[in-house]
Amino acid sequence: MGIYILVILIMLASWGVSARLKSKFETYSKLRLQNNMSGAEIAEKMLADHGIRNVRVISTPGRLTDHYNPADKTVNLSEAVYSQRNAAAAAVAAHEVGHAIQHATAYSWLEMRSKLVPVVSVASNFVQWILLAGILMVNTFPQLLLIGIVIFALTTLFSFITLPVEYDASNRALAWLENKQMLNREEHAGAKDALKWAARTYVVAAIGSLGTLLYYVMIYMGRRE
Repeated sequence: MGIYILVILIMLASWGVSARLKSKFETYSKLRLQNNMSGAEIAEKMLADHGIRNVRVISTPGRLTDHYNPADKTVNLSEAVYSQRNAAAAAVAAHEVGHAIQHATAYSWLEMRSKLVPVVSVASNFVQWILLAGILMVNTFPQLLLIGIVIFALTTLFSFITLPVEYDASNRALAWLENKQMLNREEHAGAKDALKWAARTYVVAAIGSLGTLLYYVMIYMGRRE
C-alpha cells in the first residue's frame, strides 16, 4: 500500500510542478528585455563570450523542444525562444548554451550521461515489455523480471545523473547573464525563477523513476517470499 501512495504522490507532484512551470514561463514570456535581444542573439553572444565558435544556434519546431545536440554541436531553440525577446527566452537560450559549454570543457557529469544515452535509448524501447512479461511470468520465470529491473535501473541512474547536468547548466547561464549584465534586476529574477522550476521537473522525474523501480523490486521480492 505504501508504494501505491508514493506513486500517487509523485504523480501529483509531477502535475503540480509542470503546471507551475507552464505558469512561470507564461508570466516571464511577457517580461520583455530592455536590451531587446532575442533568444538566438543571447545564445550566440554567450557562445562567443566563452570562445566557442564551432557551435551553431538553430531554430527547431515545436514548443519546449529546446536542447543542445553534442553530436552535431547545435543549440536547438524552439521557435518561440529563438525569436522572442523576453526573460523566459533568455533563460532557456542561456541554459542550452550552458550545455554547450559543458561539452566544450568536458564536464564529467555530461560525459557520463552521454555515454549512457545509447544504452538508455535502446533500453527504453523494450524495457516496459520485459517488465510486463516478467510480472506475468513472475512465478514461473522470475529471472525475466529481474532482467527488466536491471535495465530499468539504468534508466533511473540516467535520470539522477541528469540532475547535476541540468543544475550546472542553469548555474552557468545565470552567472553569465549576471556577470555580463545582460538583464536588469527584474529580468534576472524572472530568468532565475523560470530555470528553478524547470530544474524541479527533472527532480520529480528522477524520484518518479526511483519509485517505479522500487515498485518492481517489491514485486520481485514478494514473489521470493
